[in-house]
Amino acid sequence: MTIGTSQPRELARFYSRLLDMPVTTEEGPAPGEPEEAGWAQIRAPEGVGAPTLNFEYERHHVTPVWPSVSGGQNASQHLDIKVDDLAEAVEWALGCGAVLADFQPQDEVRVLLDPDGHPFCLFL
Repeated sequence: MTIGTSQPRELARFYSRLLDMPVTTEEGPAPGEPEEAGWAQIRAPEGVGAPTLNFEYERHHVTPVWPSVSGGQNASQHLDIKVDDLAEAVEWALGCGAVLADFQPQDEVRVLLDPDGHPFCLFL
């Protein structure tokens, strides 16, 4: 999965901490691009069943609005992350730099926003 972002290397480090997966590739900006541009990837160690996540610089990135509103930037994807203890997982995510979304649609799901505003869900 590739996530478009205004800060690919920073977002890769966030998800690396959150998911306990190493950053396996990190590239800086191409000539003429701003310092925050670049590309990064996190990947689980071999034999561990987890998706590879790529983070790609989007020059015109617009932060998604959660929940969606008419005329707002909708999230084109989000991660659903199964956890054993929802309260503990939320605390961990907040400590990694996530923000709890104002709107929570279900009791056994928590919607959070990563440092670039992409929603992701923790669920039981």
